[in-house]
Amino acid sequence: MHPRPPFTPTHALAQAIAHARVSVLTVTLLALALALGVSTGALAQYPARSIKLLVPAGPGDGTDVVARLLGKPLAEALGQPVVIDNRPGAGGSIAGAQLASASPDGYTLMLVNGSSHGVTPGLYPNLPYDSVRDISPIALLAISPNVLVINPANPATTLADFLAWARSHPGKADIASAGNGSLSHLSVEMFRRQAQIDAVNIGYKAAAPALTDLMAGQVSAMIINIPSTLALVKSGRLRALATTGARRTPFLPDVPTLAEAGLSGYETLAWFGLAAPARTPGAIVGRINAEVLRALARADVREQLATMGAEPAAGTPEAFTVFIQAEISKYSRVIRESGIRVE
Repeated sequence: MHPRPPFTPTHALAQAIAHARVSVLTVTLLALALALGVSTGALAQYPARSIKLLVPAGPGDGTDVVARLLGKPLAEALGQPVVIDNRPGAGGSIAGAQLASASPDGYTLMLVNGSSHGVTPGLYPNLPYDSVRDISPIALLAISPNVLVINPANPATTLADFLAWARSHPGKADIASAGNGSLSHLSVEMFRRQAQIDAVNIGYKAAAPALTDLMAGQVSAMIINIPSTLALVKSGRLRALATTGARRTPFLPDVPTLAEAGLSGYETLAWFGLAAPARTPGAIVGRINAEVLRALARADVREQLATMGAEPAAGTPEAFTVFIQAEISKYSRVIRESGIRVE
C-alpha cells in the first residue's frame, strides 16, 4: 500500500484551545465589561420571556445532559426559564437549520457540538445554512478527548508496539468505530492516515456492540469516549494506549496522548458549545457568555462534567469562532480525502 501523507491539524485549533483555557474569572470579567459597554439598554430588556435551547440529540444523550446541566444555572442567572427542545437527526442539521432561521434576539440558542458544527458541514454539502456565517458563537463549554484501547491479549503495551504489530500484520488491525461519519469514525480515519498503517475501519451502529467485540477479540482496537471505557481499563478488560487530546486527561493521567506517543499534531475531541443565530446583538451574546462562564466555575457543574469525562473550556465568543472554523476545516479535509459518504 502506498503511504498516505500525514494529516496535520491547523494551528488555529491549538490556538483556540489555548484561548479557551484562560482563567474563568478573567474571562468572566472581560465578558461582563463587553456586555455592559455595548448596550446597557439592550441588557435591561433581556430576557423578558423564556429562552429555547435547541439540542441536536435525544434525551439522555451526552449533548442533552450538558444542555440540562447548563440550562438550570443559566435560567437562575437570567431569571427566565430555559426550555430544552430536543431536535435529533441528520448529524445535528435539523437543529442547526432551526437555529439559523430563528430571530437573532437571544430567545433561541443551540447546544452545538463536534458533530453538528464540526463534522456535519463536511458530510452534508447541501445544508440549507452556513455553519459559520449563520451562527453567533457564544462559548465553548466543555471538551473531552477519546481514548485508543486494545484487547489486552494483544502483545502491544505502547502505541509504538501497536503500530509495529499492525505493520507486521497488514490488513489485520481491525479498528472499530461507532457510526458511519461519526467523530469516532473520523478519529479512526485520521489515525490510519497519520500512522500510515494498513488497518481496516469496522463500522458499528453503536459503541456497545463494538466494545463487546473488542473485548471478545473480534476486532483489534477502538477509539472511543473515556466514560464508556474507564471502568473496563481499570479492571484490565481493555488496555489504554493513548488519548486523543492535546494534553493528558485527568481521568487517565498515566496514559500519554497520541501526539506524545509519536503521532505529532494528532488531536480529536468531543466538544460542546453554545451558539445563537447570526446577528444576535453583541450585548446579549456578552451577557450570556458571562453567565455561562459563571456556571462553568461552579463546583457542582464541574463535578457533573467530570462524570462524562469532560473538562470545562470557558472562553470568549471570538475564541469559539476560531475553534469551530478549525474543526470544520479539519474534518472536511478528512471526509474529502477518505471519501466518506453518509447513506
